[in-house]
Amino acid sequence: MAGNVLKRSASLVLATALLAAGPVFAQTAPTVQPSDNGQLPDREPSGRLVVILPDILVDLFDGAADGSARPGDSADLTDPAPVPTPNPGPGSPPPGDPAQASPANPPPSPLTAPQAVSGDFVPDEVLVTIDGDAQSVQDIAAALNLDIRSQRLSTLLGVTVVRYGIPDGRPVGVVLAQLAGDQRTLRREPNHIYDLQQAAAIVNYAFQRIALDSSAASGENVRVAVIDTAVDDTHPALSGVIAGTFDAMPGTPVEDRDHGTSIAGLIAGVGPFRGIAPGAAIYHARAFEGGKSTMDVLLAALDWAAEQDVRIVNMSFVGPRNDLLELGCMAARKRGMVLVAAAGNNGPKAPYGYPAAYDGVIAVTATDEKDELMPKANRGPYVFISAPGVEVLAPVGGGTDVVTGTSFAAAIVTGAITNLLHAAPDHDAGWIEEALAETASDLGDKGRDSDFGFGLMNTRAVLDRKR
Repeated sequence: MAGNVLKRSASLVLATALLAAGPVFAQTAPTVQPSDNGQLPDREPSGRLVVILPDILVDLFDGAADGSARPGDSADLTDPAPVPTPNPGPGSPPPGDPAQASPANPPPSPLTAPQAVSGDFVPDEVLVTIDGDAQSVQDIAAALNLDIRSQRLSTLLGVTVVRYGIPDGRPVGVVLAQLAGDQRTLRREPNHIYDLQQAAAIVNYAFQRIALDSSAASGENVRVAVIDTAVDDTHPALSGVIAGTFDAMPGTPVEDRDHGTSIAGLIAGVGPFRGIAPGAAIYHARAFEGGKSTMDVLLAALDWAAEQDVRIVNMSFVGPRNDLLELGCMAARKRGMVLVAAAGNNGPKAPYGYPAAYDGVIAVTATDEKDELMPKANRGPYVFISAPGVEVLAPVGGGTDVVTGTSFAAAIVTGAITNLLHAAPDHDAGWIEEALAETASDLGDKGRDSDFGFGLMNTRAVLDRKR
């Protein structure tokens, strides 16, 4: 990814240049491998490698070996400590000049230390939630020399989300720190980038492994949201399956359809290819192209899903921890939505994958027909449950193919939960989580572990438990 290489190079050059110039923080954007309002939980392990120079922090990697705190941990949710305001130049108004301050034009806040930023992100954008009206959005842009690229009222967050562009090349961490000084901003986040979790790739063995009778499987009357690529809605497996669609990136031409077609088909496919929960109504949000999406797009898709009154949301993607996504997931869960996400395909030593690692999200890892773990699956205590995801038959544009990845394991768990809600629609998200944990077939170390979670999904045992 050329953009990430440029950002790494630029950060190293900047660090070298500033070594003699004085204290400042430099940032980079490490590449992510493809793969009520209370205190937010700190669930991600330490493990970031940083290079410490005199008064310079160069954040190079996602993980740290020295136990230092990671950007994105709960300790980072507070505003940076201010540093002294520089002396005003000739002709500048004196500090605190009342003629310069008004509600629409508040006095400038002290400069703050630039924030370190982890994960892959759009290099010239930030996302901000605003406590104010359209005029406030414009005033902030004018005060900090930012472009307003989009703004909308978030259904789940209940506030205005603004995507500001940075036209002058300032690092994202610097702009986030500058925004932290404006009391009209509530949250300030990078526009993080997220990846679909499809690994490189015969019979679909999933029904047998999760103990679900394919002839009795049904998701009728259950609404399921899928946030993914576009789908091939002409595919026979999706005939009558897609109940509603939303394009969260309308300005981007549609080229990718395979991943979304596979996910929707595995959940609710019909005809010759039978999904785990045929009869379910799929509400499909297109939010990925080229395997990539951004935080603003994903939040718009999640808001749309909430507006459709869906019971379940399938999120077969992974990216960095982001405060806005976490708040969106928390709000969705409070609405009673079951959230299912791919644990990630980045390997045993990879950092946690989000949104799977958030509380209230069911993190799914992938196993094969022998119930062995996919070698490149993420590990960690956030892994909740296992399901088939290695060499699983799935629909793709124009036919079917064998696919591998935690993306597809997540879709199978989403389909299984859809069966549970079809059989017992009054059960809530908390009951579903508890039932999955108590009935899973234990794999690996006894009890819940960082490889398999509670174990292999056992649909029959959950259905028996409801009675």
